[in-house]
Amino acid sequence: MFGIRADGRKVKNASLLFRVIPHIMPTRVDSQVYFTQDIPIKGMDEYISKKAEEGIKLSYMHIIYAAIVKTIAAKPELNRFIVNSIPYERNEIWMSLMIKKSMSDEGEETLVKLKFDGTENLFEIREKLENAIVKNKDANAENNMDKFLKKLEKTPNIVLKTIICTLKLMDRYGILPKSIIEFSPFHTSAFLTNVGSLGIDAIYHHIYNFGTTSMFFAMGKKKKDYVPEDDELIEEKCISLSFVGDERICDGYYFANAFKQLIKFIKKPELMEEKKEIIV
Repeated sequence: MFGIRADGRKVKNASLLFRVIPHIMPTRVDSQVYFTQDIPIKGMDEYISKKAEEGIKLSYMHIIYAAIVKTIAAKPELNRFIVNSIPYERNEIWMSLMIKKSMSDEGEETLVKLKFDGTENLFEIREKLENAIVKNKDANAENNMDKFLKKLEKTPNIVLKTIICTLKLMDRYGILPKSIIEFSPFHTSAFLTNVGSLGIDAIYHHIYNFGTTSMFFAMGKKKKDYVPEDDELIEEKCISLSFVGDERICDGYYFANAFKQLIKFIKKPELMEEKKEIIV
């Protein structure tokens, strides 16, 4: 209450503009901005092949997921969020991922949330992510979020609505228990969904008004596209990466530099091999 939360601290010395904007745009739906980039995958392909020869299995998703984590570590203003029109800095880096347990219409979806401190290298992030995917893809597996939802399965709609409204109100005033925040995938630095695994291009996914999500990334399928290179358009194999973000957390210049760093990490994954935060 009064600006004190279990998952973050109030931004000190925030400019007047960034104190006013959350009152002009009080919800994330008000403040969503959209961006997409077609990223050539030649560098990733070469890197994945090289590491395969060393016995290390990597995928595009491993690299993009790690690049988001490392970019947040390098650009900490990305790890901010707005609640009750107050800007906060998150205490840790959290990444949420949507997982389809089986590729069928009946296959259930689950959400996995992992914590990082930003010093991890690409291989440590990959191992942590892969272990979580394998564990949660099991049809009988239940994470804490699944267990929480299961408890509400037979709840009458009016009671369910009351519970959700109560949780949102508690979150708004900073009294939502830390135990709920830690398993809630909606209280996260960023979301990533791999819709390319479904055979479609990247989508623009909304960011949620519940929780603290400030960024949502979606990666699409491989495709051929034209990208600028030395004042020419060159045909390249690419992956589209789409972004929806809360523009209240930082200014456009900061966002632009963060995207440039993210794309650099994706194109040159070897930059993420060091076990340390890379400062730009």
